[in-house]
Amino acid sequence: MTSQGSGPTSDVVVQKYGGSSLATPAQIRQVADRVSALARSGRQVVVVVSAQGNTTDDLLSRASDINPSPAGHELDQLLATGETASASLMAMAIQHTGTPATALSGARSGILATGPHGAGIIVAIDTEELRGLLDAGRTVVVAGFQGVTAEGDIITLGRGGSDTTAVAFAAELHTGHCEIYSDVRGVFTADPRVVPGARLMPDIAIDVMTEMAFAGARVMHSRAVELAALYDVDILVGSSTSTETGTRIHRRDGNDMLEDRTAVMAVVHDTEVARITLRTQNAPDPSPAVFQFLAQESIPADMTTVSSAPGGGYSLGLTVHHSHAADIRRSFSDLTSTGRGRGEIEVEDQVAKVSIVGHGLLSRPEYASRLLASLTGAGIDARSLNASQLRVSVTVPSAEAVRAVGLLHSEFGLDAEAGAMAGSVSPRP
Repeated sequence: MTSQGSGPTSDVVVQKYGGSSLATPAQIRQVADRVSALARSGRQVVVVVSAQGNTTDDLLSRASDINPSPAGHELDQLLATGETASASLMAMAIQHTGTPATALSGARSGILATGPHGAGIIVAIDTEELRGLLDAGRTVVVAGFQGVTAEGDIITLGRGGSDTTAVAFAAELHTGHCEIYSDVRGVFTADPRVVPGARLMPDIAIDVMTEMAFAGARVMHSRAVELAALYDVDILVGSSTSTETGTRIHRRDGNDMLEDRTAVMAVVHDTEVARITLRTQNAPDPSPAVFQFLAQESIPADMTTVSSAPGGGYSLGLTVHHSHAADIRRSFSDLTSTGRGRGEIEVEDQVAKVSIVGHGLLSRPEYASRLLASLTGAGIDARSLNASQLRVSVTVPSAEAVRAVGLLHSEFGLDAEAGAMAGSVSPRP
């Protein structure tokens, strides 16, 4: 990646289009018309695309039919074909409008990545070929979600990898700006599919967006937002079928007084989590071994708690994406079967994580109090509370997740009219 602080290149635009906005030939042609119009205006355009529609899920299903536990090397080769096909089709559609375009696979895009298959991390981008194509007057369509290792193997970047690809190119090309388009209008105060009164947020600080993404907001991936913060890239999130402005994700300018800002800005939920608890007796603290395993496998964990018990026992709890639960169970089983003491493992997969996100939440304990009072008052079992300045999260039964989001959205005034003092400092009576 490039060094920070380089000036933006105003004539290059990096856009990313999600798979839901490319699901049909008509949608691809619509996006192609939009990209071509931008290219004809004199801008150099880099388009990063995801796999069409449900292609990735279909490929995963086909792999599972052949082998329930496929090797990461072969699985990455399979999954990368989705984005590669999407890039080729998009380039063809742009060419049909009369605009020169070239599709680049992950291998040709210049992205060098490392790490385990399925969770690659971008370490460098060689843009020589891409810049040559742009300077020759061609629009470049890049297959997102993938790169190559130093050995030349295909490696995918994990969930949300196309967002990360787009932001990485914007950083490397010094554009200072990246546009992310899908089938949603922008970032909302809650998932509008479950909270009809959720409001579109015209702008949001990048640190808050990072927390929202990590806590479960599907509109952006946390790694992409973190990369944008590191390299001073503003992000515009909008609809691929609308001319509305959408949501601008930006660095905080330092001029806002925290007391003037709405503390709670959004409610986010994630139903794709599992709560895992390891309890040991007469054994050393398992935390170092557990987190060594998580680091080796690039598995992010959240809501972690560690406590000791009389007699030399420990209890360690954490939440992870449910797809990692089986691997972690096996790892924990190894820890409790090495002769270093007894232990038991509990995996709760019928839970969801619900979070309020904003500013100054840890220094204002009334917000956690209101969160718990609202949920428990409605008969929702809220457990495993975890708090920071930007986020307060709890786990709830997965069947209650949607109701919990609606309750908290109302509790903190997020569905009030614009300009109302949502989530004010004073708790409700």
